[in-house]
Amino acid sequence: MELIFVKRAGKFDELTVVREDGVSETISCPKQGIIPHDMAHYAVESVLAHRGFLSLVQDGLRADFAAQGGDSEAAIERLVETFQAEMWGGRVPVTDLIATYEHACEARGHSVAPISAEDVEAIRDRLDDLSRRWSALALNEQLKLEF
Repeated sequence: MELIFVKRAGKFDELTVVREDGVSETISCPKQGIIPHDMAHYAVESVLAHRGFLSLVQDGLRADFAAQGGDSEAAIERLVETFQAEMWGGRVPVTDLIATYEHACEARGHSVAPISAEDVEAIRDRLDDLSRRWSALALNEQLKLEF
């Protein structure tokens, strides 16, 4: 599945999902001051083997689907949010990031997707690369990723 993120003016960027059969759909991505939320999903889900938003879209759900509330999906959403918080606030020790993630899952009453220190570093590396590439884009330019 191909993901095409386009940097737009205004309050929204754009994501076009192109499935293996060539069918595509485009959704708006609210600007956050960092990479788009769904790009953070790519960083997490391309490193871990857990099912989240992009995995569900790859399996056939529409990209604009409402959250299903499944345990794995919720765990990945909390992890993406944890990495986004770190991107906004600055790097923390790996153990603190994992503890924050585990606390967020506990507070929401769902399980934690297993994540190691090596996974955290791999996701951070991917987020750093995506952030550099996204920042270098001019308005209306795109970043293509394979998932």
